[in-house]
Amino acid sequence: MTELATLAGLFAVAFGAATLLPIQSEIVFVGVQLSGVVPLWALVVVASVGNTLGSALNYVLGLYVEHFHGRRWFPVTEEQLERAQKWYARWGIWTLLFSWAPLGDAMTVIAGIMRTPWWLFLTLVSISKTARYIVLAWITAHVSS
Repeated sequence: MTELATLAGLFAVAFGAATLLPIQSEIVFVGVQLSGVVPLWALVVVASVGNTLGSALNYVLGLYVEHFHGRRWFPVTEEQLERAQKWYARWGIWTLLFSWAPLGDAMTVIAGIMRTPWWLFLTLVSISKTARYIVLAWITAHVSS
């Protein structure tokens, strides 16, 4: 597989993993890192950008989700939405620094619902996603050596 195809695949998996899809980008990231076909800095950049853009999609979905609120097929009840909004209001935007964690996808949707300023959302999520891949790369490098 060529370097470009490998990076494109990693980008797609990292993007999908940041959405509400049940995908794990860490497995692909570690596999590509161990293969050594792509420079480590490129892996971190591509995975971080893909994962951040996937979270940005969640944010945009959150901006428009309330438009559909109250419809029969809407997956979140009034109580669940209120509880999530209260939780986000209490803990604030700083929860976005944990957007890499298992419930992070939901936090990025809530950030859109709560109308978090775009620049602040993007800054916090970028820091979170990039730090996660740097730590993962470091752990992989030290465990595999």
